[in-house]
Amino acid sequence: MERVKNRHVDQAMIPGAGSIAPLDPSAPEPLYRQIYDRFRAAIAGGLLKPGDRVPSVRALTQELGLARGTVEAAYSLLAAEGYVQARGQAGTVVTPDLALRAPGPVPAPAPVGGAGAFATGLAAILPFQMGLPALDAFPRKIWARLGARAVRATQRDDMAYPPTSGLRDLRTEIAAYLQVARGIACSPAQVFLTTGYRHTLALIVRALLQPGDKVWHEDPGYPPTRELLAHAGLSPLPVPVDRDGLAVSEGLRIAPRARAAVVTPAHQSPLCVALSLPRRLALLDWAQRNRSWIVEDDYDGEYRYVSRPLPALKSLDRDGRVLYAGTFSKVLFPGLRLAYLAVPEGLVERFDEIGRIFAGGGPALTQEIVRAFIAEGHFARHIQRMRKLYAQRREMAAAGLAAVLGRHLRIDPQPGGMHLVLRLDARRADEPLAARVREQGMYAHALRDWTVEAREPPALLMSFTNIDTQETAERLARRILPLF
Repeated sequence: MERVKNRHVDQAMIPGAGSIAPLDPSAPEPLYRQIYDRFRAAIAGGLLKPGDRVPSVRALTQELGLARGTVEAAYSLLAAEGYVQARGQAGTVVTPDLALRAPGPVPAPAPVGGAGAFATGLAAILPFQMGLPALDAFPRKIWARLGARAVRATQRDDMAYPPTSGLRDLRTEIAAYLQVARGIACSPAQVFLTTGYRHTLALIVRALLQPGDKVWHEDPGYPPTRELLAHAGLSPLPVPVDRDGLAVSEGLRIAPRARAAVVTPAHQSPLCVALSLPRRLALLDWAQRNRSWIVEDDYDGEYRYVSRPLPALKSLDRDGRVLYAGTFSKVLFPGLRLAYLAVPEGLVERFDEIGRIFAGGGPALTQEIVRAFIAEGHFARHIQRMRKLYAQRREMAAAGLAAVLGRHLRIDPQPGGMHLVLRLDARRADEPLAARVREQGMYAHALRDWTVEAREPPALLMSFTNIDTQETAERLARRILPLF
């Protein structure tokens, strides 16, 4: 039987892919109309796209065991309404220039575990979507050239399983970058490649912690952190954050013997404040005295706009208590699924062991492209360009939103980061407002979804990285204005 060309489709919906669901002769709709409805729904839903070939009348007649006239009637109706075109010997295809109605706003994902609005892999990039760098500014031509070169250079040995800890040459480049850019002295052996922050944190939990261990986490803080800790059988304890970052004294009061703390010292997630030097030293002293671990999540520490980026907390670690988690998702793009972890020298053997059991550092080809991108200087130049671009886009986004929504909110003056904190009137709930923004095809997080016990005023969290002009920000703000 003739099949739909180069397209795997739902057999219950589209004739042409093997044995299909039969029509219903007892239904009120005639058989030709049922065929028509199936094709129209598949085209509207994107299962069949402009230019795709559909089964011939003869093939579909044989498959369904119908009279030829029945199938021809369905196809004639589809052609009359412009859904398909007959191409003679080339067969019948979905009209190549078919202009379907634009889809409505992408519905907001259902809240999970109290962390509403957290979604990855959305069907489209939404305005103000957090977690995304400026994808329009990524040097795709350079990346494509490096990728093509890596593919051409692939040898037989390169096609085997990559090292569980990551390619040695990439680990070397990362160690050198950390030394220069983040003040971290480490060897390539101390660097482990992972597929993202969640994988990194899971690796740490398996290597160093036991079910029931108490772990400090920031409040407000990144919800997936506490969710992963809880699912691992640990006891996550919220520690409040103020303008100087994690309140270490409160952590000592709540659980002085906790086994670990997960912190975002450079730009606290989500408030973007920096952990002050006295608190950095207090945190390190606590970890040294109690033989506890500090997980430093430095997700976007490169992006500070009022001065040079702050050194990493790990650069102050003299006792081997800090594990540094970095990622390429924010500085390159999240589709890479590539991150890294720098561990104290005394833990290398332990992480080598755990890595062999729970391997998953990303494809070798991807790692090789990233290695070349760093080694040839593109990585450093890209970060410098993005730092300048983000400073501009933050100013433009803040100005555009304030111009339209200024009487309803104020925007925190943040020194760095990749998103804005829009403070609302204390009487307004942020969760319903964030949900309404998402219903309009834009993206916003409610600060309430990032808190456990904190008494933070209501606020929206919205990214500015893909807002290209102040006019764009104002246009989007005018769509938000009626929601207040």
